[in-house]
Amino acid sequence: MNLLLARILFVLGCMSIGFQSGAPSGYGLVGISLGGIAAMIMILLEIGLRKVSVSGLSSAVFGLILGLIMAKLVGDAFSLAPIEPDALSRIRVGLTLIFCYLGMVMALRGKDEFNIIIPYVRLRRQDQSQDVVLLDTSVIIDGRIVDICKTRFLGGKIVIPKFVLRELQQIADSTDPIKRQRGRRGLEILNTIQNEPGMDITIHEQDFAETNEVDTKLVLLAKLIEAKILTVDFNLNRVASIQGIKVLNINELANALKPVVFPGEEMHIKLIKEGKEHNQAVGYLDDGTMVVVEDARRLIGQDVKVAVTSVLQTQAGRMIFTKIDK
Repeated sequence: MNLLLARILFVLGCMSIGFQSGAPSGYGLVGISLGGIAAMIMILLEIGLRKVSVSGLSSAVFGLILGLIMAKLVGDAFSLAPIEPDALSRIRVGLTLIFCYLGMVMALRGKDEFNIIIPYVRLRRQDQSQDVVLLDTSVIIDGRIVDICKTRFLGGKIVIPKFVLRELQQIADSTDPIKRQRGRRGLEILNTIQNEPGMDITIHEQDFAETNEVDTKLVLLAKLIEAKILTVDFNLNRVASIQGIKVLNINELANALKPVVFPGEEMHIKLIKEGKEHNQAVGYLDDGTMVVVEDARRLIGQDVKVAVTSVLQTQAGRMIFTKIDK
């Protein structure tokens, strides 16, 4: 049902109730007016509650219930003492206000730690797990996620947080042409992923108003819904891993899939440019692996046969050191 239609029906219902309440006393028009005013006030309150998240609201209700229970227990304890009924009533009212306030405040402060709140109850068997993968901004812009989705390498549900979409839109609207191009590329990739048949992709509405850092929000959301994070961001990988969150890094996957070479193995490589050290030349394999060739500066631009001397694995990737095969 359209939201506007629901509001119109609500206003008409309130006006009808107001008319029925005021008609017997001859104040039908007044009842209609009061009903319409009450309906508009409720609609304005509903609009103002848009920024309140479902988890925050349910946390507040949970804290309120705990506060009422505690106030009832403590009030019953006071009733055992010889206190006048009027004083006891005031004490009960005061206890109710105090405990309800404390319960709501504590629940809202620790809302991200509540796993028993109704919107996040998981009604599944304990021996069955549902894999949930969060996509960050960098992995969407990177583009390789499309091919990974097509190969069905990722199982379970793919979740795209709303704040990631908002960051992509901000990048796409940037005045910097390079950033704007990257942002638009990310939005196009998202559209491609969503149109891929057989993929379970959802948009998550949860936001964390206490922080503006997208990486921090990703970590908090991953903790909240017990999800993995798919990224190519090395720093996010480190931060999430330290906090016990499983991270899937496409760069690490790509490095693991590169062919293994051993010292003494021969290969053909085209030399592209000079190396950092004296008389070195550099070429690249089809997968982008850098190959450094000793004493080959004079052969730049040629295809040469080389023999592997050593392999160095770094955080940025893998480097193969070779020499001319004579």
